[in-house]
Amino acid sequence: MSELSQRRWAVQSEYGREAAGLTYEEAAALVGRLRAEKTSGLCIITDEAAGHLAPAKEAAKKAEKKATRDGNSKKPRRGRKKGAA
Repeated sequence: MSELSQRRWAVQSEYGREAAGLTYEEAAALVGRLRAEKTSGLCIITDEAAGHLAPAKEAAKKAEKKATRDGNSKKPRRGRKKGAA
């Protein structure tokens, strides 16, 4: 049995651990779905590594989606520093 087909994979996002105990194929499908929802910071990691990270917080995701939808995104804008050439 390949490691990719074992239920030992997890998905991490900017919000935290999205899911664990997945096959790699399931994890890749979840990453695709979350990417379509404009979630950032996505990666597939082992369950062992994911065990050290906090689970994703649904309230934080919903609040950010609402703020973005309303045009009140709290994310800082990235730009050049003043005085930089």
